[in-house]
Amino acid sequence: MLDLRLIHDGKRWIAENGDVRAEADTLANLDLELARAFRDKGEGGGGDELYVRMTFDNGVIPQWIRQYSNHYFNRIVRLDLSRRSEEVS
Repeated sequence: MLDLRLIHDGKRWIAENGDVRAEADTLANLDLELARAFRDKGEGGGGDELYVRMTFDNGVIPQWIRQYSNHYFNRIVRLDLSRRSEEVS
């Protein structure tokens, strides 16, 4: 399983880990962009799926609101590296 930092810049979701970066307007499209990025990089060891853990970076949340939640959210996603679709239908 690979770990990624997840943030939202006010318009787009961004996931990155130093080697791979993907951006999209929705989480579903972010997953597709990540799959494309990992496929292009040759990740997955030749398999058709890859599990990634996206940990939300609380540093992007204003300090005054952090007291109400210890985290925004984290997600674990199975990316389908065999799928070539450009968008979620």
